[in-house]
Amino acid sequence: MFGQSGNPPHERIDEADASSPPNERGVIAESLDASSLSWSTRVQGFAACFVIGLFISILATVMFSITLNLFTFGVLYTLGNVVAICSTLFLMGPVNQVKRMFNSTRWIASSVMLLCLVLTLVSAFVLKKRAMTIMFCIFQFLAMTWYALSYIPYARDAIKRFVDSVIG
Repeated sequence: MFGQSGNPPHERIDEADASSPPNERGVIAESLDASSLSWSTRVQGFAACFVIGLFISILATVMFSITLNLFTFGVLYTLGNVVAICSTLFLMGPVNQVKRMFNSTRWIASSVMLLCLVLTLVSAFVLKKRAMTIMFCIFQFLAMTWYALSYIPYARDAIKRFVDSVIG
């Protein structure tokens, strides 16, 4: 961006990291190796998938406020979250995404999030319990938030300190 190189930013990152051992390469360089798609295509895929997931989740909320149908809400809300999670596959690739989801710092958050997604659908389709469906949607939101915060350095620690200061 600031250099004289005519190469796109991701290629300059690759050039800079070429001499580094593989385990010391940056996240962006590793992500670029994840697929044959260009960086701009990956970003476009991520943005489109994320926006679609967000739209589906918002649609679920709007439809619930109009129809008060918890089953439709639970299913659409869960679908929106799944699509939003899948958006990161464009950036990291499926294998890297799963590795990162289940590394030592976020495997609990990932497991709880996936469990909440499944339990929302089970409570809506199998058990047909409206209260459980909405409860699992709330848990799903909280689990998704905690999972997303795991990707921001020190964010979960800051939230924990804030909650401790408010409660204690």
